Amino acid sequence: MDEIYSDGPSQKKRKVENGSQMISKEKHDNGDNLKSIENGYQQAKTVMHENVGILQKVRIGSRKSQLALFQTNFVADLLKKHYSSIKYDIVSMSTIGDKILDVALSKIGEKSLFTKELEIALEKQEVHMVVHSLKDLPTTLPSGMVIGAICKRENPFDVVVFSPDYNGMDLKDLPEGSVIGTSSLRRIAQLKKLLPKLQFENIRGNLNTRFRKLDEDKTYAALILAAAGVIRLDLEHRIQQILTPEECLYAVGQGALAIECKDNDLSTIKLLSKISDEATTLCCIAERAFMKALEGGCSVPIGVYSKLKDKKLTLRGGVFSLDGSKSIIEEMTSEIYCEKHGIVQTHYAGIIAPHLPHHILSAAENLGKELAKKFIQKGAGDILKEARTTNALLPPPKT
Repeated sequence: MDEIYSDGPSQKKRKVENGSQMISKEKHDNGDNLKSIENGYQQAKTVMHENVGILQKVRIGSRKSQLALFQTNFVADLLKKHYSSIKYDIVSMSTIGDKILDVALSKIGEKSLFTKELEIALEKQEVHMVVHSLKDLPTTLPSGMVIGAICKRENPFDVVVFSPDYNGMDLKDLPEGSVIGTSSLRRIAQLKKLLPKLQFENIRGNLNTRFRKLDEDKTYAALILAAAGVIRLDLEHRIQQILTPEECLYAVGQGALAIECKDNDLSTIKLLSKISDEATTLCCIAERAFMKALEGGCSVPIGVYSKLKDKKLTLRGGVFSLDGSKSIIEEMTSEIYCEKHGIVQTHYAGIIAPHLPHHILSAAENLGKELAKKFIQKGAGDILKEARTTNALLPPPKT
């Protein structure tokens, strides 16, 4: 634990514009150690109606990067709108993923690359909550920890940022052999199938570092990045292409911020209930349930697309071989608000939302599980097993 920031600077989110066209922002278990219903879900739900003591000061854990601190300040600002009398201290620290920058994420072999140190601080009660990019959180959380809130999702899609030499182009227009920078197996697998003429190389570091490498090193023709991070750092003017779900399914939880807390910290759970977004929560429960059932992670190419519209939740999933030659893409829709029955649980794919009816949360989770069953029946297990084996045997990529 290194640095503490009190009431960090408020930063305003901006909308994304690509030329004159606005890019729409899509709305989008712990394992086996469940507690009893009385001590878990129902207890958390009671928080919404009881006078649980409000904290005088809240310590929020964050990674040290510029983007992470922006996201944590954003969450603190949301909380201030509801609880302005509370003092918010941001406690920053480095994680394994921040320290190992010369190895691709898929090759490191650690599941909690960007979360472990934060969760240790949470376990030791050095912080009340920690802010994560949801896509960095494993689907199985440490015992006693839950995702207490998921904020409204930023644009979840992947975007293309070109070097000055190829400014104004499209990926399909790049010369054969052009090098694209990304450390994501998911992106590489899908784009190899779509554009086999391109080459892909690993690139690590924070966003500013990657932009500098793109602009100065002349190695990369373009970078593939998550739109959300680019937007949050006010770099959206660099976005020149948005990858559609037909071109590239995004990562589970991409664009969403998750706030993790202890499952028995009722005061913190009450605070967080005020900033939880319903549509984003339901979409992300379905996405995480899908990935958990397939035993996915950063070492295998799994992508999703989800949408909640007219009380219907749609989830599209994709599983790919590393070279993109094999793929399964399927979609399911569920009228989750029409469900009247569901198993009451302490969490749904690691997420609690005591302000929402449990049967709706259960229906969202079941959608992800049912889609995963469909994938398994179609042979997704074999594709993912092959991807894991192949990835383990590959030599370390260039950095």
